[in-house]
Amino acid sequence: MNKLKTAAAALMIAAASAAAAAPAVKPTVILVHGAFADATSWNGVAAKLRKDGYTVIGAANPLRSVKGDAQVVSNIVKSIDGPVVLVGHSYGGSVISAAANGNANVKSLVYVAAFAPEQGETALELSGRFPGGTLGQALATPVVLAEGGKDFYIQQDKFHKQFAADLPKAEAALMAVAQRPIAEAALTEASAAPAWKTLPSYFIYGTGDKNIPAAALGFMAERAKSRKTVTVAGASHVVMTSNPAAVASLIEAAAGAN
Repeated sequence: MNKLKTAAAALMIAAASAAAAAPAVKPTVILVHGAFADATSWNGVAAKLRKDGYTVIGAANPLRSVKGDAQVVSNIVKSIDGPVVLVGHSYGGSVISAAANGNANVKSLVYVAAFAPEQGETALELSGRFPGGTLGQALATPVVLAEGGKDFYIQQDKFHKQFAADLPKAEAALMAVAQRPIAEAALTEASAAPAWKTLPSYFIYGTGDKNIPAAALGFMAERAKSRKTVTVAGASHVVMTSNPAAVASLIEAAAGAN
């Protein structure tokens, strides 16, 4: 009997040691683009994360409504067996703030030059609350939709200066051609209760952002009690494209934090 007890104890110790030695499962990183961009804006960040062993998904954000877009991202989260880090750029911040609700596997939120709205706030109101934003002056004539409503684009000849001033002009020109429009309804839709009130949040943005003023981004980071806020001197609104290493580093910090 004593021999059996000794053998059982040895097996338990071995199992515990093996479990302790096993590497922790890295979260899946879901990258959510914002208005006037698409998932390829994350290419540099995704390459770094993949190199470091992370599974990365570039979600296709419809840019139609906060509630509807959040449901699209939430569906992706629900399909993943394991922890998730949600990362949003610009309007994508509003989306991840809602998409995380009800998904217990979301570990943390990362806001990349992104909105982190309080309940009842809209992206349009937040971007205009602080001085420094010039997006309104750079928008093209709205496209009227057959089903009602309008789509917004940035004028291609103003895209570089407005959206991506710290990228090469030729690269910004191609981004302008491929930009995804956002529905007016998405920018004016009031946000629901935000997940940043219950989940660890991280922020990174550039001081040269002309879409969402740096003062607005700093205000939202402080309000959300950001665990770590990184400001990149002179970076434009597409800080993830111009400074992918800094953005990837913050995402990895969010992925590894307890």
